[in-house]
Amino acid sequence: MQLDILCLGEAMVEFNQTGGRDSDQYLRGFGGDTSNCAIAAARQGAKAGYCTLLGRDPFGDLLLDLWRSENVDTSAVGRREDSPTAVYFVTHTDKGHAFTYYRQDSAASRMTPADLPLGIVKKTTILHASGISLAVSAGMRETVMKAIEIVRQAGNRVCFDTNLRLKLWPLETAREAIDAALRLSDIALPSLEDATALTGLDDPLRILDHYRTMGVPLVVLKCGAEGALLADASGRWRIPGHRVRSVDATGAGDCFDGAFLAELVRGAAPQEAAAYANAAAALTTTGYGAVAPIPQRPAVEAFFDSVGRPQPERL
Repeated sequence: MQLDILCLGEAMVEFNQTGGRDSDQYLRGFGGDTSNCAIAAARQGAKAGYCTLLGRDPFGDLLLDLWRSENVDTSAVGRREDSPTAVYFVTHTDKGHAFTYYRQDSAASRMTPADLPLGIVKKTTILHASGISLAVSAGMRETVMKAIEIVRQAGNRVCFDTNLRLKLWPLETAREAIDAALRLSDIALPSLEDATALTGLDDPLRILDHYRTMGVPLVVLKCGAEGALLADASGRWRIPGHRVRSVDATGAGDCFDGAFLAELVRGAAPQEAAAYANAAAALTTTGYGAVAPIPQRPAVEAFFDSVGRPQPERL
């Protein structure tokens, strides 16, 4: 099967402490930016798949069950006997949430270009990866860059989300690797916070111009509740955001990515796709967690019916 969108990276099983900081109860969930993106795209009706390695363990089984239940294709998911599936814990302190990751030497971190399913990668319409994908390990970084090369040689498109996590690597290392991936990308989906750290620029319009000058044909700068800014060959555009009763922004940017790409492969203009993605991302913040609140297409359409579709503004 030819996929509309293939997301590449590492997914994890989450254990989130419930009942306060002294509680020994944890609620199981799932994490991973590119996995969230794949699920968001699938919920909008796209043929989405995921590419990674999992351990041959119960946590890997849980992730496979998740993707299959979400209609995310798992043909590009491999498994290793000698490495675990990554997990992380969310605990609660007086200072807020604390994240503890167990991902060193995980199956995904040991991924190399030899693990790429070439037939699937070559046929995907859009390959999506992120800064976190690059930061997992040197092997995963090499794998992402090889996948980008394969997709470009096949004449298909590459999408990249900067998703900067400085706990995973130093800023200079991140900037070099992320810029290398962006120069080979057709679509860039940075957040304003990430882009400011990576470029040293604080003017959103200058950030758009920076990435366009790097050679990225389509740049969408995610600005949270303020919406998004977009730049392509037609010019620069502002797409208004939505005010909702937000309770948890976890995974909102990942939801934006998946919804945006799903709309593009349906044939929407970039401005229309960004407006749709803004709405999907806003709705995802009205619930808790990264996966559960991602809306299905009918919910996004119903939201537009109630508030109207915002019109892009040329800048």
